[in-house]
Amino acid sequence: MRDAEILVGYDGSTDASVALNWALEEARHSGQPVRLAYVFEWLTVAGWIGPGVAPGVWPDDTARRQVDELVRKAAADAAAAHPGLTITGEVYDGPPALVLQERSAEAGMLVLGSRGHGGFGGLLAGSTAVSVAAHAHCPVVVIRDGTAGGPDGPVAVGVDGSEPSLVALGFAAERAAQRQVPLRVLHAWTPGPGGAAGAPDERAAVEQAVQPWRRTFPDLAVAVDLVPASPAAMLIEASRDARLVVVGSRGRGGLAGMLLGSVSQQLIQHANCPVAVVRER
Repeated sequence: MRDAEILVGYDGSTDASVALNWALEEARHSGQPVRLAYVFEWLTVAGWIGPGVAPGVWPDDTARRQVDELVRKAAADAAAAHPGLTITGEVYDGPPALVLQERSAEAGMLVLGSRGHGGFGGLLAGSTAVSVAAHAHCPVVVIRDGTAGGPDGPVAVGVDGSEPSLVALGFAAERAAQRQVPLRVLHAWTPGPGGAAGAPDERAAVEQAVQPWRRTFPDLAVAVDLVPASPAAMLIEASRDARLVVVGSRGRGGLAGMLLGSVSQQLIQHANCPVAVVRER
């Protein structure tokens, strides 16, 4: 899916503009086309007509033209600033989370601001970003305003041995190699009765997972860190100096588990840099 487009949830809000800028930077490295997607959710207002009947209240044509112009102008401005990229915009109708999830099936990546500003029914809220990250068919990158990440910071990824975390590791290695920044591989663990005696075995397992990517990108600087902390606390702390934190959509459970409802949701809400939630397609 390397040639598939980068889909950007866009509603004109500050967070959406930050997400668009991140997507454009990603496209500059990958060469992928970028599509801005505004999801126009028609509001329904309850009005009594008969038992159990509530009519839909549809905005007038002026509101729809304003949305179309917003997206057209944003795409045109981005294309003018990045003449080497293919950038388009489109307005879709329906519930934002559902529409974005459906469109993600044909995208190589979906980039979202964590929160929209409302207008025209609103594109994104924190809950929408979490829902889309949980159900999208492609990697989802969620960005909050003010958390763009350090330009020279590493790409950090959480690895717990599960298949989704290994897919996340590959995604993180590719991004780090593209940007010529270090890759930081993190593994959360809890020392047993013997203290740190089990650390060598834990480290060996992580190193084994990393080896294929060391061979693929021989110039990539890779650091493996075992951290005696919960996965969420470990990754939120790592986000302080990272340019991107990557996590699998679902982990093993237990001590090292990275379940979307817990770790990924906490990262989306509290990370200090963009967060990528990666799943097998």
